[in-house]
Amino acid sequence: METQSNISFILNDKTVHIDFVKTGIRPTITVLEYLRGIARRKGTKEGCAEGDCGACTVVVAELENQKLSYNAVNSCLIFLPQLHGRQLITVEDLEKEGQPHPVQQAMIENYGAQCGFCTPGMVMSLFALYKSNAAADREAVIEALVGNLCRCTGYRPIVDAGLKACAAPLPDCFSKNETGIADRLRKIQLSTGDIALFSGGQKYFMPKRFSSALRIKKEYPKAILINGATDIALLQTKQHKILREIIDLSQIGELKKIEMKDDCLTIGAGATVEDIKEHPNDRFQALGNTATRFGAKQIRLRATVGGNIANASPVGDLIPVLMAYNAKIRYSSLDKETMTPIEDFITGYRKTILNAQEIIRAVEIPVPKENTIVASYKISRREHLDISSVNAAFRIRLNKKNEVEDIGLFYGGMASAIKRATKAERFLTGKKWTPENVRTASKIAAECFSPVSDARSSAEARQLMAANLLIKFRTETK
Repeated sequence: METQSNISFILNDKTVHIDFVKTGIRPTITVLEYLRGIARRKGTKEGCAEGDCGACTVVVAELENQKLSYNAVNSCLIFLPQLHGRQLITVEDLEKEGQPHPVQQAMIENYGAQCGFCTPGMVMSLFALYKSNAAADREAVIEALVGNLCRCTGYRPIVDAGLKACAAPLPDCFSKNETGIADRLRKIQLSTGDIALFSGGQKYFMPKRFSSALRIKKEYPKAILINGATDIALLQTKQHKILREIIDLSQIGELKKIEMKDDCLTIGAGATVEDIKEHPNDRFQALGNTATRFGAKQIRLRATVGGNIANASPVGDLIPVLMAYNAKIRYSSLDKETMTPIEDFITGYRKTILNAQEIIRAVEIPVPKENTIVASYKISRREHLDISSVNAAFRIRLNKKNEVEDIGLFYGGMASAIKRATKAERFLTGKKWTPENVRTASKIAAECFSPVSDARSSAEARQLMAANLLIKFRTETK
């Protein structure tokens, strides 16, 4: 199938075709910029331009197991080509024939708006919850709204509106058209080959196969890799950089798979954090718990496992727990495929072992040995939607004498990269898992690092948190 220079998506119920070469639109125009500047849909607001406030929330419907799945996402972090083969729904689309959607009506009846700036985003987040077709309780409503900020109402009337609308959702005005929309999206996807958009001084590639991505990366070794783009998009929206060459992996289905085989959990690099959160697996509970504290749902639905690892942030949410599980990273170039333990894969501050032609393919996590306990922790100023001051993941296996046979202590926010407290590990190995030994080890662990002071925490506080997290782990595993 030939490479094409256009994309197609459905805006509400209208199919939109955009040829980037003919129109001169730059490929990295965000969905928010497109809506407000080209489509002239002003209901979607711009607040923070970094995925924190939720004012720009829209709903993107896509095929999942041959049915439509409705996802609330931040339009300020999505590049327009990433809508290809999907349906975009904005707040303007909810009212039909003068009748508000049940979510809108509930907001009216519960006085859920004051200044109104955040209201469209709130409505779209609740609309996505409504379309999940599951009876929502207060916890589900609050989780759906974590990524939406309101400075007026105190949230109570908005939560009440969500409860009223979503406690028992009925078929709505979108339900009768879902089969037709799904067929149209399927047709777009089946007729699509690799996409190459050369416009506005940018080269934007969107291959459908991993092998195609590797060929492009060999030809364009300086190209930036994206999938969810929740981090890379900030280079444009906040730092105003021009992204000259981009390889978008979001259309590659094989990268999204999560499967259990031969006592090993394989997570494709394109699987989202929300996929991990929703993937049931009792043997990797700490990984699921970590995903729960990762951003808001709008971010989790876009952020990918591969992106979080490749970013190599010293406070990366997934990295400590993957280290604790002895995960290995599988990555490829056009010439070979390599497997490396994640501890060796990350080499420094936002640096990995990857060369300019390699792409992460998957993460492979062996099932922990019997009696092994893994736990993860995150300390941040806010419970939700915040970057860690300190995060950690610990692994331990005790023998029948309550002696430590194996232990791994991995900390984020304490150095330029995620590091383990090796001196504390050596101290504890072979000793009994007692409060006295752990208190001594906690002091040793804190002294393994020389953290810095910044806006999120002082160095002294970080060392105290590092020590106390190990003590907390002991109380949970005694």
